[in-house]
Amino acid sequence: MTFGIIGNIDKPATKEVAANLLDYLKKKRAPFVVHESLAKLLGVSDSAVAEQDLPGKCTMLIALGGDGTMLSTARIIGQRGIPILGVNLGKLGFLAEVSVEELQSCIDDILAGRFDVEDRLVLVATCDKNTKQYPALNEVVIDKGASTRVMEFETSVNDDFLVTYAADGIILNTPTGSTAYSLSTGGPIVAPQAKVITINPIAPHTLTARPVIVQDESIIRVKVSSALKPVHINTDGQVEDFFDAPVEFTIRKAPYTVKLVKRKHRKFFELLRTKLMWGKDVRTGKS
Repeated sequence: MTFGIIGNIDKPATKEVAANLLDYLKKKRAPFVVHESLAKLLGVSDSAVAEQDLPGKCTMLIALGGDGTMLSTARIIGQRGIPILGVNLGKLGFLAEVSVEELQSCIDDILAGRFDVEDRLVLVATCDKNTKQYPALNEVVIDKGASTRVMEFETSVNDDFLVTYAADGIILNTPTGSTAYSLSTGGPIVAPQAKVITINPIAPHTLTARPVIVQDESIIRVKVSSALKPVHINTDGQVEDFFDAPVEFTIRKAPYTVKLVKRKHRKFFELLRTKLMWGKDVRTGKS
C-alpha cells in the first residue's frame, strides 16, 4: 500500500502533524507520496507529487485538516475510487475519521488490514446554460447570491412538480451532507448509508415549507424563471457559478461514490453524540 498525504497548509498544526506522520510511515517502511504544496512546506521534494498526478500514485489518501480539506480531497480524487482517511485538525469534523492522537494507531490498523471502507453518495448538478458538471459530496446549493430579494425555486422530482419554494435558496444534500449546511437550516440528520437525497429550502417565506426526502435515483430539477440578479450555484462550499434567469438546474446521483476509510470500532451514532454533545448538560459540562 502506498499512502498519499495531503493537508491544509493554512492550518498551523499541519506542518508538525505531517512531519510526524512521515516519520512514522518511514519507521513502518510504508511507501508514501506527498502533495506538492505540503511537500514544499515540509522540505521533502523527493516524494512530492503534483495534484493532478496524486490519485495515480497512491492507493489510499490521508487528508490532514477539517471537513473542508476532505471535500477538496474528494474533488481531487473524483472518479478514481481511492479511499480517503481524514485526520481532524479542525473543530467539528464529521468527515475526518481520526484525531491526531489516534493517527498512529490507525495507521497500524490500516497496515494490518483492520479497517472498513464506506461508499458515500455523490451528487452531480448541471445547468441548461453550459456543459459543466458540478459534483458534490455534501450538497448542491442554489440561492439568491447577492440579491436582497427572495427568489422562487420551481422544484420537480422525476418530472413531477413538487412545489415552488419562495425562499433565499434551496439545498440538495446527500446523507453525508445532512450534518453540514442542511443541518443549520433545520434539515434532518440522515444515516450515511441511506439511499436518499434531501431537498431543503433556505429561510422559506412560508411556515408550511418543509424539507423533503426522496430516493437517490431521483432526478431533481430546480428552475428560476426570473430574478433581478444572477442565480448562484455552489457545491460543497468550494465551487460556484452565477447565471442570469431564466435558468434550470438538474441534480442527480453521480455514477461513482467517494470512499471513506473507517475504523472498525467507530459508529455513526457515537460520532453524532460526541460531536453534537447529545446528552450533555451545557450548563455544567456533565453528561
